[in-house]
Amino acid sequence: METSVNFDEFVRTDTGEISNLQLDKDNGTTIQRKESSYVNHDSRFKIRKRDYERQFAQLYFSRLVKLRPHVVKAATAAWPNVPCVRVLDVPEDKEVCIVGTLYKEMSLKPSILDEYTKDVGAQLGGNRFTQAGDVLVLEDEGGRVSLVGDALDVGTMVTGVIVAVKGTVSEEGDFRVVDVCYAGHAPQSGAISSSAADGQEKSPAYVALMSGFSFGMDSETDMLKVEMMLDYCAGILGSEPEQKQASNIVRVVFAGGILKGSSSLSQPTSYASVREQATALEPIQEADALLANLCETVDVDVMPGVTDPVNYSLPQQPLHRCLLPRACSVSSLVRCTNPHAFEIDGVQFLGTSGQNVDDVMRYSTYESPTDILQNMLSWRHIIPTAPDSLATYPYSDEDPFILEETPHVLFAGGQTAYGTTKVQGPDGQVTRVVSVPEFSRQPMMVLVNIRTLDVHPVYFDTSLE
Repeated sequence: METSVNFDEFVRTDTGEISNLQLDKDNGTTIQRKESSYVNHDSRFKIRKRDYERQFAQLYFSRLVKLRPHVVKAATAAWPNVPCVRVLDVPEDKEVCIVGTLYKEMSLKPSILDEYTKDVGAQLGGNRFTQAGDVLVLEDEGGRVSLVGDALDVGTMVTGVIVAVKGTVSEEGDFRVVDVCYAGHAPQSGAISSSAADGQEKSPAYVALMSGFSFGMDSETDMLKVEMMLDYCAGILGSEPEQKQASNIVRVVFAGGILKGSSSLSQPTSYASVREQATALEPIQEADALLANLCETVDVDVMPGVTDPVNYSLPQQPLHRCLLPRACSVSSLVRCTNPHAFEIDGVQFLGTSGQNVDDVMRYSTYESPTDILQNMLSWRHIIPTAPDSLATYPYSDEDPFILEETPHVLFAGGQTAYGTTKVQGPDGQVTRVVSVPEFSRQPMMVLVNIRTLDVHPVYFDTSLE
């Protein structure tokens, strides 16, 4: 079910003030915004003590140690008569299973050394780096072996995934794979209504997902559509049913991309004129005003993204409060990490600003962000390509991106188009997967009903046709 809010339906009330969690209508009645319980689970993504002198090998080791038992358990269930052995213990004439970390050798993969090569023209451009000749290698604590075989879909596999493969050693010394197994869905706490009828026992409650306003120079964002979004959330835009629907929004989540770019903000003062400094500050001031206005009517979570003024490597830390002085003066704003984990009325949400999905897409043949998110549930990891091709903090004894629990909602912002699907796990897990488009490309919000996990996209259209 979709909603398209058109400009010719624009209605603004001139009586009464719009206060937090309350909406006034022209007929004098009041619609009370629905309330909900909220728990922030970003603590595992907060970096307390920064130490960048460690090697990334410890992160891979922690990932393998943590996920190996789950992968072995899944492999034993799938292949009960096949023993699991280490890479160095693989026999020559017996079918076995080995568990390890995938590494994908790609000739098109960018390297820091590329800028020093003489034959610059030989480097292929574009943003997809996979091709037919890519090779998979499996590595554990003791050794590594090349993987071959028709059972391998090399294009859909990426570096960093912990996997079990069944097969035998070939005459060339490679491991010929006949089947593949992943850790599978993690356990899930809490049950969601399996049908719309069950969900009707309680009135709907929505979490609104948005991303990519991209304020800045040469921004493609239509500010009228932004104003329509603000008025819709405040309950003063659209028909009465739409106003009622807006009152059921319990929280708005911005999944990164508030700014189109932030390089101008880091320019030393001595190198910029007063006018240039003022121009550089305009986008963040627009973002501050947007969030401040929205926070007056609804609770808001704001996540940083790849173009926002925070640390580049994942997990990105919250936007500094000095960047959003007006919005931070309102208690309903929560500055979050990227990734962001939270709980609404017992429903677990986990999302990113999209870097993890974009990176997997660059190094694979996937075309759909929702397909990637589905596979992350099976991999039990939301950022497998870090630290190989995606910057991350060098953790030494943990990997916070492992899925200890299967979330009820898994989303990624900063995408080129909207997409969604509901994923069923083998043990009753249910996850709503959502690809949230950039508002500057596709002006819309995605409403997720936390009672049923149904989704309701709302489009903002300024045309008069």
